[in-house]
Amino acid sequence: MESTGFSYVVVEGPIGVGKTTLARRLAAAWGADTLLEAPQDNPFLPRFYENQRAGALSTQLFFLLQRVRQVRELEQRDLFRSLVVADYLIEKDRLFAGLTLDADELALYEQLFVQLVATSVQPDLVIYLQAPVDVLLQRVATRGIDYELGIDADYLERLVAAYTRFFYHFEAAPLVIVNAAEVDFAHGDADFETLLDKLSSIRKGRHYLNPLPF
Repeated sequence: MESTGFSYVVVEGPIGVGKTTLARRLAAAWGADTLLEAPQDNPFLPRFYENQRAGALSTQLFFLLQRVRQVRELEQRDLFRSLVVADYLIEKDRLFAGLTLDADELALYEQLFVQLVATSVQPDLVIYLQAPVDVLLQRVATRGIDYELGIDADYLERLVAAYTRFFYHFEAAPLVIVNAAEVDFAHGDADFETLLDKLSSIRKGRHYLNPLPF
């Protein structure tokens, strides 16, 4: 495994921005393990995209419990023995809850979140990928997951705004904000190698990276 100076790296961003693709590629480059969301395992998610109001609470609670279980399994196997790259920050779960739950549901959710997440391990680097809503919609359509095709622009607008607010105040770890609108981390070797080079020197603070030039 290549020495990076990191033990737990998280790639974050809204639906369709490419976080899982980048997380997998970073893990491959660094010889690291991955910690990836598994939305396909959530039986309530297709129902949510058909009727957000009816399916919101069950969908959100499933994701919360799934993510908490994954992170706890990671902690139990001694996270710091090897580098791990994840495609989600567990605290972001609240963003989706705030967008989809009514007041009573959100109060119930918050009680569970505080009890379950209070002591979760924090990453030592977060990479936040940004892209406009039209780009996100295009990427969602391109990957062609049936239940995602019902995502509308209004929902993504609100999600992007929630991510912007969240990371505006984020100080829990070094943060790299990447303009991913025209970056192809799946196939673009030059973009990816430039990102790797920049990450090697980041140990604290907030950094902004644009595609041309980084």
